[in-house]
Amino acid sequence: MEHERAERTALVLDQGARLLLLDRAHHLTTGDHAPALATMQAIIDGGDPVRPILDRLADRAPDEAVVAASEVRWLSPLPRPVQIRDFGAFPGHFRNARARIQGIAAEQVELPAVMLERPLYYLTNRLSVTGHDSDIAWPGYSSVRDYELEFACVLGRGGTDITVADAPSHIFGYTVFNDFSARDTQLEEIATGLGLSKSKDFTDSNVLGPWITTADEVGDPYRLTMTARVNGEEVSRGTTADMHHTFADMIAFASRATRLHAGEVFGSGTVPTGCGLEHGRFLQPGDTVELEVSGLGILRNRVVS
Repeated sequence: MEHERAERTALVLDQGARLLLLDRAHHLTTGDHAPALATMQAIIDGGDPVRPILDRLADRAPDEAVVAASEVRWLSPLPRPVQIRDFGAFPGHFRNARARIQGIAAEQVELPAVMLERPLYYLTNRLSVTGHDSDIAWPGYSSVRDYELEFACVLGRGGTDITVADAPSHIFGYTVFNDFSARDTQLEEIATGLGLSKSKDFTDSNVLGPWITTADEVGDPYRLTMTARVNGEEVSRGTTADMHHTFADMIAFASRATRLHAGEVFGSGTVPTGCGLEHGRFLQPGDTVELEVSGLGILRNRVVS
C-alpha cells in the first residue's frame, strides 16, 4: 500500500477497515527501524524469524501506527512479484468456455488428457501488476473485456524438485487474483498455436489483493467460496473444492528441473462460472468488478475504457 507517498507494509485490522503500519509500529515499540519489514518480499524472505516480530507488533498495535483504509492507496501486496505462473486447475472452466465457443453442451466437451494429467501453466507479465481499487484502462486493440475469478498462492520458500508432500510447507499465503483478459484478442492468439500474448499482457492486467492472508490463517484452502459481482450483481459463484490440481501439485510440477523462488505467485486458474466468456456476458466501460474469496477478502476494480 501507499501512505504519505511512500510504499509501506501493513497488517490488516478489522477486516481491512484499519491498517497497522509496520515500520512505524516497530519504531514506536523498539526505537529501531526494521529493514526486514520494509517490503512484502523482505518479509517473505525473512522466513520464520520474522513471524514473532509481526505477532508482537499485532499484539501491541500502537494507536499512532494505525491508519484508516481510506487514508491509503492500495497496491498489489507484491508490487513486483518474482514470477507469476497461472495454472488451469479447474477443468470445469475449460469445459464451459469451450462449450460456449463451440455452441455445444459442456458435457460434450472432451478436454485433452494432458490437461487432467498435469497442472499446466503459462508465464504472465509479472511487471504488469496492480492492486485493489485500481482503475483498469482497457487496451485499444480489444473490445471484449473479461474478468477471471481466481485465487493464488504465494511461495514462502523456493527449491528444485519439490515433492507433493513437502510442497504445502513452501506456501507463505494466499490472495485473490483477477486475470483480466482481452477475449477477442485471445481467440485470435489461440488459433495460431503459439499461446497467449497481448490478450493477457497489457497495463495492470494482473490484479492481486487486497492483501495476502498467511497460510495458517486460511486453514484448508480447498473449502473456500469464490464469488464475482459486477456493479453489485452476483455473476459467478464457485468453490475451491472443484480444483482438479492442488497448489501442492502445481509446486511439485513447476519445480521439476527448475528452481522456484520465494515470492513467486501461482494462480489457480478460473473457477467454473468465473468469467464472462462462460456466460456470454462481458464487461463494459465503467463497470466495477468485485472478486471475493472467503477468508481472503474482496478485490475490487473498475474498468474505465
